[in-house]
Amino acid sequence: MAILTENECRTLLKKVLSYSKADECQVSIYSSDSANVRFARNNVSTSGFISSSSMAISSAFGKKLGVITLNDYSDESIQKAVKRSEELAQFAPENPEYMPMLGPQTYPAHGQTFVEATAAITPAQRSKWVEDSLNIAKQNKLTAAGFLQDSQASSAMMNSKGLFVYNKGTNVNFSATMRTADGQGSGYVTKDYNDVGKMDVAAFSAIAAKKAAGSIGAKAIEPGKYTVILEPAAGIVLLEQLYGSLDARSADEGRSFLSKPGGKTRLGEKMVDERVNIYADPTNPELPATTYDGEGMPLDKMSLIEKGVVKNLSYSRYWAQKKGVKPVPGAANIIMEGGTQSLEDLIKGTEKGILVTRLWYIRPVDPQTLLYTGLTRDGTFYIENGKIKFPIKNMRFNESPVIMLNNLDALGKTERTVSGESSQSALIPPMRIRDFTFTSLSDAV
Repeated sequence: MAILTENECRTLLKKVLSYSKADECQVSIYSSDSANVRFARNNVSTSGFISSSSMAISSAFGKKLGVITLNDYSDESIQKAVKRSEELAQFAPENPEYMPMLGPQTYPAHGQTFVEATAAITPAQRSKWVEDSLNIAKQNKLTAAGFLQDSQASSAMMNSKGLFVYNKGTNVNFSATMRTADGQGSGYVTKDYNDVGKMDVAAFSAIAAKKAAGSIGAKAIEPGKYTVILEPAAGIVLLEQLYGSLDARSADEGRSFLSKPGGKTRLGEKMVDERVNIYADPTNPELPATTYDGEGMPLDKMSLIEKGVVKNLSYSRYWAQKKGVKPVPGAANIIMEGGTQSLEDLIKGTEKGILVTRLWYIRPVDPQTLLYTGLTRDGTFYIENGKIKFPIKNMRFNESPVIMLNNLDALGKTERTVSGESSQSALIPPMRIRDFTFTSLSDAV
């Protein structure tokens, strides 16, 4: 099935609400078409196409809520689902944190989340891109594995208070790992865009191939504190631990790195280098996102960290009411301002250091300091006198993004990247960091 249009969603959701007898009722619907090609050992292994749609009906009586999901939109099924959600609500205990549903809202204009060319990708195009990637692997005597996926989706929400929102979007994602014949060298690349015109599979595959070939014969160096250059794919997995933790409730309740004694928080305090500016902007043309959250609250441009100072924490509607402040929804996307230098410029300006392609297997150590541990992989290199001298064996790190951003030495140009841990995209610059802590060696490639 094709994704639902705005008019189709509006008509369907109105029908659902017409059956409701609850004090409040909210209905959301999500539909998507997604196609993919997977390859491994230099051959295509699977391809697929998934078309799906689902609806969630939330019925409330006072502070008692019942929710049911369905994917059969016949009149009979919808009526049964509405009735069942109301029965579940009557059986449910009262939720002391329940907030009444929102009425009509005013939203910023969407960016270009939907691109026709991305929605129109054909099986032949997917095959050609994968062929290009595999040819690069074979030409360099490497073994490649990867995944190519494109999708289009629409979402809508309507409630009995008069709220209605709708958006549609597209995405194309490519990732590839290339290994040397002996399995000792490895390179990786991952990219995603709304606009397929920005996806250059051959060029990105060449990056992975170069990393793999360059990482042959890795040498062991002593763990310790080093200057590192984190490429965006490496930096994002630590940065997302920081901006994903900018939550008022956990800070107020003493469970966060933002907590202070006596129930106070570090909101408004300078916590990192003054060159750090992180914000959300769903209308950004390089990273367009939805302009409403899961409750229908409007999302607009919002500063999170400005010149190193924590400017905003997210407040749920319940917690905002409890604290007597305005609710602040979570960010729809994340953008970190960068500098003017390229990655090559950062390398040239490094006397001694380590270039990190990717970090993975990220695990929390201490939430009060945002201390995390993880490993490098898929291409780690020693830098000396502004040049990459030799590949090094992978290492485990123990580091906090707060400490990391206090040890910031230089920022490169911001670029779109995607997290290998959460699959979330962001605009992140490469970063040169002083005194990054490596604690042990790893034999993994």
